Amino acid sequence: MDIYGALSEFIGTVISEDAVTLLDINNTVPKDLYKADIEGKYPYALTDTFMGFHCGNTCSKKLCFCEMKYQLIMARSLPEEVTQGTLEGDIAAGDVTFFRLQSTADSKLRAYVAQGEVLPVRTHSFGSIGIFAIPEMKRFYRHVLIEGNYPHHGAVAFGHYGKELYEVFKYIGVPVEEIGYNQPANVRYKTENPF
Repeated sequence: MDIYGALSEFIGTVISEDAVTLLDINNTVPKDLYKADIEGKYPYALTDTFMGFHCGNTCSKKLCFCEMKYQLIMARSLPEEVTQGTLEGDIAAGDVTFFRLQSTADSKLRAYVAQGEVLPVRTHSFGSIGIFAIPEMKRFYRHVLIEGNYPHHGAVAFGHYGKELYEVFKYIGVPVEEIGYNQPANVRYKTENPF
C-alpha cells in the first residue's frame, strides 16, 4: 500500500487545484524514438527523458486520447476478464512537476521536486504514458531518487508547482536538506564525483 504516494497525490491536488497522477519513472525512452521524434526538435538529451507510465490510472482529461481497456501486464497471468478497467492513452503535452513525499525506515520525512514537461511525442505504447523531459534527469535519478531509496512511483502535477511544493514540504516538517531537486548542470550533488 503506497500511503505516501496517495498523500503526495493529495498534496499535489490541493496545490494545483487539479487532477494529478502517480507514474512509474523507471522506463527509458527508446533510442530510435528519441532520434526520430525528439533529438534536434527539443532541447533535451536522451538522458533528460523518460517514459512516465502506469497501467491506467491517469485522469482522462490529462490524456490526448483514451480508451478503456484491460491491464496488459496482469493479463499475462490472470484471465483477461478480471483485468478490465484501465484507461489507456498518451499523456497530454505541457508543463509538469514531478514530486514525492516519503518516509525513511526510521521515520524521517524526505521529499523531492523536479519541474519539466511532457513532450508532444507519441509513445507507441500502452497504459497511461507520456514522454517526460526533466533537465539533468540522469543525475537527479542517480543522486536523489536511487541514493534516497525512493520508490519507483512519483506524483505528477500538471503545471509548474515546485515553489509551492517546496514550501509545503518545509511546512510539514521535511528538513530542507532532505528536499531533493534536479540540480542545474553546473551544480554538483553532494555525492557526485567532481572529476
